[in-house]
This record gives sequence, C-alpha cells and structure tokens, in this order.
Amino acid sequence: MIEIKCIIAIVERGKADKIVSAAKLAGANGATIFYGRGTGESEVKKFLSMHVEASKEIIIILTEIDKYKFIMNAMVDAGQLEKPGTGIIFTVPVTNLIGLHHREEFEE
Repeated sequence: MIEIKCIIAIVERGKADKIVSAAKLAGANGATIFYGRGTGESEVKKFLSMHVEASKEIIIILTEIDKYKFIMNAMVDAGQLEKPGTGIIFTVPVTNLIGLHHREEFEE
C-alpha cells in the first residue's frame, strides 16, 4: 500500500485556480477548492493597522508521498506563499482512505 499525503493550502480568495494549475503541472491529479472565512482579521487590524481579507479559498490535494514535495513547492511558488500575509500551506498524513475512485492509481 502506498502512503498518501494531504496538502492543504489556505489562500486569499481568487488565488486558488492559479495555485492548483501549478500543482497539476507538478504532478497533482486534481484538487478540491472550497471557500472559507478567516477570523483573524480584527486582531490584525488592532496590531498592524492593515486590512486582511476574511474570505479564503481552501485547497485540498491528495497525492503519493513521493510526489508531495514537488507539488507543494510548485504551490508555494505560484501563490508566493513564502511572503507574509499570502496564505499558509501544510501537509497531514492520510489513513483509512475510502471512496477515492482514483485509488487504483495510488496502489499501482
């Protein structure tokens, strides 16, 4: 059985399509994008006197463990995520995966 990683990125609204395109070029088979709202906006206003957009896009990508670094690096570059205030990206291990119709690709 192949180990799977989940890459999660939370970015400013409107940036996900560009980041997902870069991830696909780096080897991702697909992604899920959904919308969210951050709660840190009022705290940032108090301390930094700057506007932070509360609307976010959350990107989730499942990939083989040997591909995730390439995909993640492409996402960081495309979204300029190394710059403060542009978003965050992280990985989590995946266990007990059920319902992925592409699963055969991961197991081959």
